[in-house]
Amino acid sequence: MRSDSDDWDITTSVGSTALFVAAARTLAEQDEEPLAVDPLAELFLRAAGGEWALLADPDPELTRDHILRSPDFGTSFRAHIAGRTRYFDDYLRAAREAGIAQVVILAAGLDARVYRLPCLAGAVVYELDRSHVLDFKRETLAEAGIEPLADRREVAVDLRDEWLDVLRDNGFDPGAPTAWLVEGLLIYITPEAQDQLFATLDAASAAGSRAAIEQMTPLPREEYTEMVESEQADDEAKSDWARLIYNDPRSDAAQWFSERGWDAERTGLADYLRAAGRPLPVVEAGAGHVGAPLVNLVTVVRR
Repeated sequence: MRSDSDDWDITTSVGSTALFVAAARTLAEQDEEPLAVDPLAELFLRAAGGEWALLADPDPELTRDHILRSPDFGTSFRAHIAGRTRYFDDYLRAAREAGIAQVVILAAGLDARVYRLPCLAGAVVYELDRSHVLDFKRETLAEAGIEPLADRREVAVDLRDEWLDVLRDNGFDPGAPTAWLVEGLLIYITPEAQDQLFATLDAASAAGSRAAIEQMTPLPREEYTEMVESEQADDEAKSDWARLIYNDPRSDAAQWFSERGWDAERTGLADYLRAAGRPLPVVEAGAGHVGAPLVNLVTVVRR
C-alpha cells in the first residue's frame, strides 16, 4: 500500500505505471487508424527489458496472454490511453498556437512530447518527476540518437514536497503564461496533496495560462475493496494498481478552478472516445481498471 514517503524507480510501484502506459500506447498505435501515435514509447519498453520488451515485439503471440491484449480490459485501457494522449497532444498544439511558450509537465514519467511534437519547437518545456525516471527517459532516447525539439529542462522533485522554488531555480517565469499538463497523476496523490497542487498552479499562473488535467471519480467502495483484496491474495497478480491509488473523494478540478477565476471545460473520456468513433467494450466490475466512464479530461484557462 502507499505511504506519504514511499519511493520508486521506473520499474517499481508508481514508476512502473509509466511503462504500463507506454506499453498501452505502443499497442494502441497498431490499430488500423490509431487515435494517437507515439513512436518513442516502444523504445522505453525495449530499454526496460523483460515482458516490457516482449510487448514491443511485432509478434503478438509472444504476449497473447498479457492483460493489455485482453478483449475487455486490454481493449478498454488501450482506448483510454490513446484518447487521453490525443487530448493532451491537441491541448499543447492549441496552447502553442495561442502564443504560450512555457510548458510544465507534472509527473512527466515517460511523456516524450518534447521529443515528438513539432509544435513545441521554440518553447521551454519543464519536466517534473523523480530523478530515476528522468534519467531513464533521457538516457534511453539519447542512446537512440533522439534529441528534444524544444528547450527541455529536467526538474527532479517529489511532487508531494514543495517544488515551485525548484522550478523557479531552473528558469521558470511565473510572470509568463504557462501551459500546465497534469496527466495520469491525481489518483496517485492524496486529496489534500491535490488541493495543494492546484493552489500552487493557481499562484504560479499569469493571465492567459492554462492547464489540462485528467481526473477520476472514485471507484465504488465495495468494488475498490474487492480489487485490493484480490491483489493482496494473489502473489502473481499482473497489477497492484488498486493499492497504488488513493480512492478518496476529492475536489473536482473544473469547479475548483472556476471558483478562482478560471474558465473551465470538462469532457468525459467516454464521450470523447465516442465522438472520435471509438466505442468501448464493457469492463466487468473488479476487472482492475477504472474504465473510461469514471475519467474526465479538464482544460482550464486563466482570465
